[in-house]
Order: sequence, then C-alpha cells, then structure tokens
Amino acid sequence: MEKVTVKEYARRHKLSIYNVIKMTREGKLKSEKVEENGKEVVYILIDEASEEQVAEGIIPQNPPTSLKEENLLLKAEIKRLKEELTKCKRRR
Repeated sequence: MEKVTVKEYARRHKLSIYNVIKMTREGKLKSEKVEENGKEVVYILIDEASEEQVAEGIIPQNPPTSLKEENLLLKAEIKRLKEELTKCKRRR
C-alpha cells in the first residue's frame, strides 16, 4: 500500500481536492489521519483493488472531436448567435 496526500491523489486522478475529500468521507477511499507538526494531515491509502473501483467511478471526459466536427459546431453556434442579434436589433 502506498500513502499519498489528498492533493497528490487529486493531481494524479485529475480530480478536485473537494471531490477527493468527499470520497474519503463517504468511505469510497481508504484514508488515515496523521498528526504532523501539530496539524492533522489526511493520507489516502492506495491499493490496486481500490484504484480499479475509483477508476470506474470517475466519469470520463467526452471523447475529443475532430477539427471538422468542432468547426461545424462553432459555425452553427455563430449562426444561432447572429440570428439572436438581429432579433434584438429589430426590437429597438
């Protein structure tokens, strides 16, 4: 088992520190509190079984779109915004 701080765990898994703390409080992650220099520091205990469960729980990002698809989406958005702008100008 490996011990890592909350900040390091969040960086490794590209999560916010808030979400990591929330997962430890819910019991999804094994953790232990250690007192260092008069402060309580939370360490996440990493083992392979828990890592697989956490990896399944993390919602993957949308797959990257191709440049052509992105370009088409942006053009559609520009067209919609131009139509809205012309409607606003007519109201004046």
